[in-house]
Amino acid sequence: MQVRSVTALKGPNIWANFPVLEAVVDLGKYEDLPTDKLPGFTDRLMEWLPSLIEHRCSEGVRGGFLHRLRTGTWLGHVLEHVTLELETLAHLPVGFGRARGTSEPGVYKVVVRCDEPAFGQACLMAGLELVLAAAEGRTFPLASELRRLRELADKVCLGPSTQAIVSAARERGIPHLRLSAGNLVQLGYGKAQRRIWTAETDGTAAIAESIAQDKELTRTLLRSVGVAVPSGRVVADAADAWAAAEDLGLPVVVKPQDGNHGRGVSIRLEDRGAVEAAFQFAANEGSGVVVERFVPGAQYRVLVVGERAIAASGGDADQVTGDGVHTVTELLALANSDPARGEDSAQLLTTLVLDEISLELLRTQGLGAASVPAAGRTVMIRFNGDLTVDVTDRLHADVAATCVLAARTIGLDIAGIDLIAEDISRPLEAQGGAIIEVNASPGLVMHLKPLHGKPRPVGEAIVDHMFGPGQTGRVPVVAVAGSHRSELAATIIGRFLATAGYHVGQVDAEGVRVGEHWLARGDASRAEGGRRLLVNPFANAFVLHVTEASVLGEGLAFDRCQVALVTDLDEPAPQADDDGPSPRAKALRAAVDVVLPSGAAALNADDPGVARMAAHCKGRVVLFASTLAAPPLAAHLAQGGEAVVHDSGRALLCRGSERSELLDAATLAGARLSGAATNLQDWLAAVATGVALGMTAEAIRSFFVRELGARPAEPREREGAGASAVG
Repeated sequence: MQVRSVTALKGPNIWANFPVLEAVVDLGKYEDLPTDKLPGFTDRLMEWLPSLIEHRCSEGVRGGFLHRLRTGTWLGHVLEHVTLELETLAHLPVGFGRARGTSEPGVYKVVVRCDEPAFGQACLMAGLELVLAAAEGRTFPLASELRRLRELADKVCLGPSTQAIVSAARERGIPHLRLSAGNLVQLGYGKAQRRIWTAETDGTAAIAESIAQDKELTRTLLRSVGVAVPSGRVVADAADAWAAAEDLGLPVVVKPQDGNHGRGVSIRLEDRGAVEAAFQFAANEGSGVVVERFVPGAQYRVLVVGERAIAASGGDADQVTGDGVHTVTELLALANSDPARGEDSAQLLTTLVLDEISLELLRTQGLGAASVPAAGRTVMIRFNGDLTVDVTDRLHADVAATCVLAARTIGLDIAGIDLIAEDISRPLEAQGGAIIEVNASPGLVMHLKPLHGKPRPVGEAIVDHMFGPGQTGRVPVVAVAGSHRSELAATIIGRFLATAGYHVGQVDAEGVRVGEHWLARGDASRAEGGRRLLVNPFANAFVLHVTEASVLGEGLAFDRCQVALVTDLDEPAPQADDDGPSPRAKALRAAVDVVLPSGAAALNADDPGVARMAAHCKGRVVLFASTLAAPPLAAHLAQGGEAVVHDSGRALLCRGSERSELLDAATLAGARLSGAATNLQDWLAAVATGVALGMTAEAIRSFFVRELGARPAEPREREGAGASAVG
């Protein structure tokens, strides 16, 4: 059993309206050995992955996949489910998969949902080894494989903060494009785009970030607007640090002037040795050192987004409890065995370490790394520990307002405000509390999955801050597909939109361009060219030519489109015993599948294969035909549908029983555009696309008269109920 090839379909495709991996899998000898003929296979598999019980499979009920295993299914199907489960256990839940036979016996296409191809392929190959181990009765190192996959996910997949924002955008119908191997993501297309980098937005000012990194400047600015902050000052050396501590009164805090994430911060220092040692720790982390008065109380983090405090978290210091047997170092190792702890950004609890600051804190407790604390003794490792408890519902309105004032004073649109208070449900002034730090690009994990309390919709808050009510980050995207005439139709539509005032990004056989500026010439990857266009911040409409090959090999460049035009389908009509559309037909239909509910598909009613695509469109359908006798038209118009039809030398716009005359068809016969001769189907398709885009009859008529030398239709009497003339 082997994987012959893997194709990453990065956009909507013939399998699904989202990215997937498509693997060609050769079962080899296992084509003759389904699961019910492999002794012990199902038991081994379920022992390793008991959560497979949740897979419903085609049975549609919990345990459905297990039933298939016991009654007999092929290993290609098993590989699909195992890969999905490994993806879920190592990163995020996924639930879409398919396993389908091919024309070659024993060879299957296994398809699984996956946003990041490198991670998905690693899960697929690990799944293959696991399935073979179960089939051959071997052991499988599941724990180490999951650890490896989690480490890979942390490197190549979106981090949890970015993923939360992207997921929230997706729920609002806002598209996204990943712009780097890191967490730089574009939300929206073209001119409507915004960008995020973890919890920073394109509205996060660089000046504000610099201010937030300078602790002394931050404290000065906050004090100037009346925000309670600890007293303190910048110090020159260790001796000056002790002098400042004496002036402020012990205990004190020593921290880097421009540090972040708590690095180099020493808290509650009560003697000269500790202060001078802390000075050196802080100096190693930043370009200057600050000594501040220690504020008693618990530490909290408040997330501010725009003008609102969205969430608040609290927690305990990092500490371990002695047992009279293990050393401090061993106690930390035991604590770090908790799967909730780790170094990657998805872990809520960080790994406990004995660094210089921790060792100094141990010294003040009369302990060292090799000491064995008495049973029941609490050993402090760090005063500022993980924030794991959601306290949003306890956040006092005055505290929330103070945090918003702090963020705005620094200039941050999104900020993590660290504060000290005995009780966050009381105003800071009433209890001697203070804001101790303002952080740009704050982590969101503590708010997304607290150990105690309920998660908060922080991703949604950030998306709502970036996009106002009704904003989707979308501009018109017109996808053009077909077997023969689609390229010329795409050229006509690009000109169509340009004359209507749009700055058009276009990809077709001629190349990739925005307006008159060429980015690449010659036939190229439609999907990659399309993604390149969607990043352009000036384009406010796109015409993207879609080919069968690009959909089958890459998927679509976009997630949804405003209009999908299909000109023709070079394929015989399916027979009654066919399973359904061929991959070719599905590829040319892919854009129709992802038309927005507010959008439309423009479909050739003269082509039965194209006309059948109407059933898959979630928006309106505009048909075009060379004659009113085209079979699909009668039922479509009877239901109030729209169509553009050639009749008696005129182009008619039909809406239900109403008829409007647009153009004299004879003047378009043989018209040339970009050196190519147009025909009846070309301009019918272009007019139908204009109707699908919501253009007025006058705008459509004006384009063809000006660009192709057509004549407007002269008003004349027409036979038939409901007919009207528009001149």
